[in-house]
Amino acid sequence: MFDIRYIRDQPDAFDAAMQRRGLGPQAQTLIEIDARRRAAQTAAQELQTRRNELSKLIGQAKSKGEDAAAEIEEVARSKDAQAEAEKTAAAVTGELDAALASLPNIPADDVPGGEDDDDNVEINRWGEAREFTFEAKEHFELGEALGLMDFETAAKMSGSRFVILSGALARMERALAAFMLDMHTGEFGYTEVNPPALVRDNALFGTGQLPKFAEDLFRTDNDYWLIPTAEVPLTNMVADQILGEDDLPRRYAAMTWCFRSEAGSAGKDTRGMIRQHQFTKVELVGVVHPDQSGAELERMTGIAEEVLKRLGLPFRTVVLCTGDMGFSAQKTHDLEVWLPGQGRYREISSVSNCGDFQARRMQARFRPKKGKGTRFPHTLNGSGLAIGRTLIAIIENYQLEDGSVEVPEALRPYMGGLEVIAKDVASDV
Repeated sequence: MFDIRYIRDQPDAFDAAMQRRGLGPQAQTLIEIDARRRAAQTAAQELQTRRNELSKLIGQAKSKGEDAAAEIEEVARSKDAQAEAEKTAAAVTGELDAALASLPNIPADDVPGGEDDDDNVEINRWGEAREFTFEAKEHFELGEALGLMDFETAAKMSGSRFVILSGALARMERALAAFMLDMHTGEFGYTEVNPPALVRDNALFGTGQLPKFAEDLFRTDNDYWLIPTAEVPLTNMVADQILGEDDLPRRYAAMTWCFRSEAGSAGKDTRGMIRQHQFTKVELVGVVHPDQSGAELERMTGIAEEVLKRLGLPFRTVVLCTGDMGFSAQKTHDLEVWLPGQGRYREISSVSNCGDFQARRMQARFRPKKGKGTRFPHTLNGSGLAIGRTLIAIIENYQLEDGSVEVPEALRPYMGGLEVIAKDVASDV
């Protein structure tokens, strides 16, 4: 969401930013809508001013016993005209707000240009891909052979893109969430939150999912939406608030189910757990002073990377190009974990600095210690990590030749000391 005054003052810079996003010129259309809005508002104000003048004239005429019929008739006409001008102003304001709300965030200056993920730029790589003495299998082959990953039964009750985990894999999913939350809250100062999984329109508008991406979401028949990520409720915890500068930064962490319709993903990742309608994720959200958001992006990225390091999972970090970046993001780092079964890196975390884009939509502000008025804080969000994809990465990277799966040392305290998930004991854990 943008300040129309910025667009009026710097139309060329705004159009250049939209061009980097793959869009045509926007400023002139927005300025013309704004001009109509201001004209209607001015007309309504002028009519109100004239009616105030007429009221004085009518009072003066009556006090002198003079005829004020003409003035009274003009007042009646002006009321109707003002109501019409106010109606027009409201309609054009709605038109302007809708146009502004449909536009993506402006990319940071150091975001690389590009059209898709082929143009993303690698900035870090950690760990060596394990060399197997046997042909590495994909996670669903291993999980089904262990009897702990059941897509068929899930499909009977829920359709495609669902899974039932049981035994040691169900426990590992729970263990991963506990491991991540303990790390984020105990070492990095995040406050654990258990937020609602159902939200109203305004919450999704605030973080940028609505109105443009409604088809990617699940909606109930009584006007609730299932959250696509805990970013939505966590970020909205500061909506419509005025914080003090000392209240910043705020850092929240949550483990939730996430729900996505996967619109447009037909034929993609149809086997396995990579792309599910329901999945578990630990999300990190930061609300920070505008001067600190760049450093906070690096901090949050490093925390997500640390999770992978402690689990011993090879990964690389990339900066997303302008064409691959999310709607609300100003700059995004993706962490991609190595999956030996697929023989490639796959996204496991996306960490984004949204600048003041979401704060403006949510009307979240803070009052600086110096100066007058209020400012918009910057918001950030990132997966810390996606639990299902972390489970996939462990299964594939820690697989053994007999089809069993070694448990990473960092998880063993959360798994009752279990070292290997084997078929004969997996279902008893």
